[in-house]
Amino acid sequence: MQEKVLLILPCYNEEVALPGLLSELSITRFPENYQVDVLVVNDCSKDGTAQVARRFQVTLVDLPMNLGIGGAVQTGIQYAYRNGYHYAIQLDGDGQHPPNQIPVLLAAQKQHKADVVIGSRFVGNGDGFQSSLIRRMGIRYFHWLNRLFTGNRIFDCTSGFRLLNQKAIALAAAYYPDEYPEPESLILFSKAGCTIVEVPVLMRERQGGASSIGKTASVYYSLKVTLSMFFTFIRHSNS
Repeated sequence: MQEKVLLILPCYNEEVALPGLLSELSITRFPENYQVDVLVVNDCSKDGTAQVARRFQVTLVDLPMNLGIGGAVQTGIQYAYRNGYHYAIQLDGDGQHPPNQIPVLLAAQKQHKADVVIGSRFVGNGDGFQSSLIRRMGIRYFHWLNRLFTGNRIFDCTSGFRLLNQKAIALAAAYYPDEYPEPESLILFSKAGCTIVEVPVLMRERQGGASSIGKTASVYYSLKVTLSMFFTFIRHSNS
């Protein structure tokens, strides 16, 4: 019996990178014991993202208003939950996460029986795109903060390349952080008793468009996520 996998691509103004990513996905060979479907969540883009998605054999959710990355991802997770998918895998719509690395996450889940598998730039040999120095410093900070709150050593806390099993899907379908959810959600999963595994993957630079986090926004991002992680830790400490 095949296990159902949903690939969730949250997109905001990704008409440049999305065609290449969807083309890669259409020719990627996945293990035969998985049925892999693709869901594009268009977060009220102002460009031709939706039109690009309609040219491919994928499911498109066209949001009527901008929810931010957390809301877009949770939309996909809720779709996975309601349609009985065994696994949901998030890939950024900008092409940073090569489709040929998806089997790495699936294999790690089977090997470790993990609830959450994170594709990481900072474990293993450190090959592939590593991000800028400023961003690496921020990621190191979130690694320390996550370790303080949960005891887990997750080196790529901001990675948006991750797999959730049905336990984690159910949790995230009910509640998922908004805006920049990756570091905060790790506390949510940890407090719920989820097994979290980090595995090395190869990533690459954004294939088009622009990041939503500029240099000025990075300070706001760090402060907001720090507070969000703290309140999530407090809220779920007795759960």
